[in-house]
Amino acid sequence: MGDTAQPGRTPAADEPFDGGAVAALRRIAFLLERAREDTYKVKAFRGAAAAILPLGDDEVRARAAAGTLTDLPGVGASSARLIEAAASGRMPERLARAEAEHGGRLTTGGQALRAALRGDLHSHSDWSDGGSPIEEMAMTAIELGHDYLVLTDHSPRLKVARGLSAERLGRQLDVVDAVNVHLGGGFTLLKGIEVDILDDGALDQTDEMLARLDVRVASVHSKLGMDSAAMTRRMLGAIANPFTNVLGHCTGRLVTGNRGTRASSQFDARAVFEACVGHDVAVEINARPERRDPPTALLELARDIGCVFSIDSDAHAPGQLDFQVLGCERAEEAGIEPERVVNTWPEERLLEWASK
Repeated sequence: MGDTAQPGRTPAADEPFDGGAVAALRRIAFLLERAREDTYKVKAFRGAAAAILPLGDDEVRARAAAGTLTDLPGVGASSARLIEAAASGRMPERLARAEAEHGGRLTTGGQALRAALRGDLHSHSDWSDGGSPIEEMAMTAIELGHDYLVLTDHSPRLKVARGLSAERLGRQLDVVDAVNVHLGGGFTLLKGIEVDILDDGALDQTDEMLARLDVRVASVHSKLGMDSAAMTRRMLGAIANPFTNVLGHCTGRLVTGNRGTRASSQFDARAVFEACVGHDVAVEINARPERRDPPTALLELARDIGCVFSIDSDAHAPGQLDFQVLGCERAEEAGIEPERVVNTWPEERLLEWASK
């Protein structure tokens, strides 16, 4: 479901389309998320897909013929027209437009490394500040060819992102178990967290809960402008914590996007990356286009020091899971071998490494 558009070809409205109405709605939502469009533009398509998903194809066609699709909650007039076209085997105009605008490849490079990735270690659902249910994130990861996806919603200190208390995280773990039972094997939704690194370097979750997880991404989200010495101590404390597996978006910078720009945090990068090597913590190559974190000079320093890496989408919506190729392009340009990227590893090896 990722880079599926045919290069050089724009699909035309009303040409034959056999994907079905649910697939058409989900594909539009995916492409809009991939393009980082506003969430409100996406919700209508995902809501309409959810409304018709329980219906059989025959009922959808019957409702389309009778003009009663808009009687369904979440299906408006424009969604109904789209469903009618897809249900009758015609390419919906809105889907054709989305493919033309957003369906092409995100990069010119990174394809070989992206093909080697088996999963993604950093993703968010609507349990914290993501935009979609856990199940939708898992289904999209499967469609993108992943063997596993780590669900890493935020920890409690990050209240603006609805971070999970220990109690809520415990309930989420039960949901993850249920999703995996429903999926029936072949893909695993792994239990994780993006845990805040507190001011003193501690992790923002109980050891009991951290021990129940498969993978833990530790990130700084607050006081990003603290002085270099203090930030270095803070990061070293988190890296030394035996529960930490991945150091997330290490500088916290923003280089573009609707949130504006933000300068990199200052810290002793050599000391931090040497600690990552010493404690076998992966440095995240955060693939979000507004982050590109770490910056190239720090990425090359981490490479030279001997770090391993995790190339992650940091997806907050299903379509953003496709961002990984942006990080892969940067890793290839830096000459980082696939073997040093932990999410090229099979699930069994990844879990053995993460359970140190």
